[in-house]
Amino acid sequence: MDAFFASVEQRDNADWRGKPIVVGGLPEHRGVVAAASYEARVFGIHAAMPSRTAVQRCPQLIFAKPRFDVYRAVSEQIRDIFCRYTDLVEPLSLDEAYLDVTVNKKEQQSAVLTAREIKALIYNETGLTASAGISINKFLAKVASNVNKPDGLFLIAPDHVESFLEKLAIEKFYGVGPVTAEKMRSLGIHTGADLKLWSQADLAQQFGKAAYYYFNVVRGCDDREVTPDRIRKSIGAEESFAEDLVARAAIVAALEQIAQTLKDRIEDNQTSGRTLTLKVKYGDYQQITRSRTVARPVYDIDAIMKLATELLDSTEIAHRHVRLLGLTVSNLDSDTPEETCVQLTLELKYN
Repeated sequence: MDAFFASVEQRDNADWRGKPIVVGGLPEHRGVVAAASYEARVFGIHAAMPSRTAVQRCPQLIFAKPRFDVYRAVSEQIRDIFCRYTDLVEPLSLDEAYLDVTVNKKEQQSAVLTAREIKALIYNETGLTASAGISINKFLAKVASNVNKPDGLFLIAPDHVESFLEKLAIEKFYGVGPVTAEKMRSLGIHTGADLKLWSQADLAQQFGKAAYYYFNVVRGCDDREVTPDRIRKSIGAEESFAEDLVARAAIVAALEQIAQTLKDRIEDNQTSGRTLTLKVKYGDYQQITRSRTVARPVYDIDAIMKLATELLDSTEIAHRHVRLLGLTVSNLDSDTPEETCVQLTLELKYN
């Protein structure tokens, strides 16, 4: 879907059409942009940007409060359209999915015609535009879907895969983020053709485990199947605060509220997990995580808070302000016997 959340808001509010809008929290509440309309993107505004920065770039920016119940309802409408063509639908999020239409309910022999029909149905039934990428595997279809946005449709045919990827700028490769793209450019890798010159061993020295992925996708190789029922891997909850938290008592109190939300979501999903991850964003926007895996599944508030507090005390909250806290439980419903489980601690830091 094209700028999904923002497009829904523009659809439902005629005064916002053609204007720069974002869905997210207000600047005075230290909010973050969840989605930006294409009119807002002209100003360099994008998802995950602090709302204060967004409004500095575009003073006339309109802020829309998120309505996730509406977005979910529209997403279900779109999913229903997909399922008229195939049951092999793998949602990635509310606004994106992979479809395998090799064999489809309409007995349509052309994937391009199928994509055009689906796009037309989405527009007719929801008033929203979608972009479609068509190719022989997931990676190529994902890359193709971004070529002609918004309201785009692009085909990477089997006999064009090699030439298309060789010309593709490295930052356009799905899975290559801004930091990795910058590192690749510093190594002389600017296009797929440059990447293709590197051996898997040489890539591994620079990029570790990701080397296998880069080595294969630049050759158009991706054998992942479209999986309709993806298993949920984690459940989380987080909160960003209007004012930085300073005192430990206030931080723990806020963490307990988040833990209660997490507990409720665990119960709603009728599951439990053995790994708890704490996310802390300090006042200077540096973000860190702490994780621990335990033998017994974590699902009640006491167990969550015990672990969460231990993880919290391993951070620098005694010396730094806190603007965001989050908790995530993973390793859901593990069948691993308790006696084979070991406790692990993982620390990740990034800016």
